Parts: sequence; structure tokens; C-alpha cells
Amino acid sequence: MSDDNPHSTNGSSSRNWLDKLKLTFTGEPQSKQDLVEVITEAEQRELIDPQTREMIEGVIGVNDMRVRDIMIPRTQMTTIDINQCVEEFLPTVLESAHSRFPVISEDKDHIEGILLAKDLLSYAFNSETEFRLKDVIRPAVIVPESKRVDVLLKEFRQQRYHMAIVVDEYGGVSGLVTIEDILELIVGEIEDEYDTEADGTDDIRPLNKYTYSVKALTAVDDFNEFFETNFSEEEADTIGGIVLKAFGHMPATNDEITIGDIHFKVTNCDKRRLVQLKVVIPSLE
Repeated sequence: MSDDNPHSTNGSSSRNWLDKLKLTFTGEPQSKQDLVEVITEAEQRELIDPQTREMIEGVIGVNDMRVRDIMIPRTQMTTIDINQCVEEFLPTVLESAHSRFPVISEDKDHIEGILLAKDLLSYAFNSETEFRLKDVIRPAVIVPESKRVDVLLKEFRQQRYHMAIVVDEYGGVSGLVTIEDILELIVGEIEDEYDTEADGTDDIRPLNKYTYSVKALTAVDDFNEFFETNFSEEEADTIGGIVLKAFGHMPATNDEITIGDIHFKVTNCDKRRLVQLKVVIPSLE
């Protein structure tokens, strides 16, 4: 979609009369786009709220994703060395506030197992018991980068584990993925009492390798810094203002526009303002 012609793709307005007629007689969506339009129309008729519509679209989107698109990269993994004593790794456990930790031997390519923080409790009140990491770690679940996210979510639920180590085609560790990472794609960010107050860059949340969910009130300078773009701060203070100016009118939910090489989709708005945007950046491949 070009800058000069930011047509709305909202609801049934983008469907020609023949498509409408076919959907009327078949009584069911014929494609994912049909399904998304039905969901959008349900929101417009106030049969569902915007949050429900976003969750349903999240479920649909997960079906197309691979683990590589959502994994926590190897460089960001918080690990514990199997040769460390409690006094050495406990500060890491407390500072990160994570509940699970990959335990390594030589480096991050050598995963020995997973430590559950709760498994430390039995030793905390029994100083006479000798603690050895290898005695308490649990087996690590290994999955390939190419595994479908929806399949992994099903396995998480059926086999009752919450973390998997991700490996590339050569067997090297490329990252990890948790059940929370998948659920956040569907229900949005899950925050707890340990999460810090959001700053400017936390308004930008990755959905996959090239797609992000961005709050419309994200400052233009924060957006430019994150995506290495050069939108003018003189035109607007927020990225929502930049998008609104490009449309030239108040867009509706699911309206889309491309500005430069960045594609924007309105995922949440009301009659007066934009709330949430989906941003797709060009592939460098």
C-alpha cells in the first residue's frame, strides 16, 4: 500500500460484492483474511471487545510463527554454571527473579539441565544437607528453531513443562523459549510484581522477527532509535501522530499504510485517537 493511497482495509469495506455473496451462501470464512474480517465486524457490532478481538487475532497469528521468531536469543539467556555453589549463583537468581534457569557446563552450547528456583527451598532451611546442582536440575527439553509455535504450545500444555532450549540446524544453542513468551503473543504482555515501570522502549514489543506491537504514544525519538528510522520530531511528538498525519484522517481498526519502507496497521483505536499499532519492518534477507 503506497503513501498516496492509504485505503482502509477495515471490516467488509475491502470485500467486493462477489466475495460477500460467496460468504453469504457458504456461511463460513474461506480464508484467514475472511476470518479476520468476520472478527473485526463482530467488534464493530460490539459483540466482542477490542481485547477479545486482539486475542483471537493473536491465536491466528501464532499458527504462522516458528520458534526462531519468538525465542529469547542466546546472548540474553541467564544461565548458571553447574560447578557453582549456592553462594555463587544465588545473587543471579535473586536479581533476575526468573523461576527457571538453564544450567551449563563449559558454555551455553552444553546444557546440563534446568534449575527450578523452587527446588532451592528444601535446602534453604536445612543447612546440614549438602547441595549439589546436578542432584536437583531437571532434564532440558530441546526443540529446533523451525518448530511451529502452536505445536510447541500444545506440547507445553500436554507435557507440563514451561521452558525449552532452542537449537539451530547444527545443534548449537541459539536461545530459549517459555510458555509465557507464547501466551504473550495471544493475550499481550504479562507483567508481575517484579516487572519495572515501562520506559519509552518498553512501548515497543516484538511479535516476531519483523513485526512489532507499538503503542501509538511512543515518542518519535524512541521509535527512531529503536528502528533506526528518521521520522521528523517536528511533524509530531509521537509515532501515532506521524501515522495519523500520513493517513490524513482518523483511521479505523485494521486500516493499514506504508510510510517509507515501514508498514503500519492500526490494531486499536477509538473515535479520537490511535492506541496501538502493528509495525512491520522490511526483511534484510
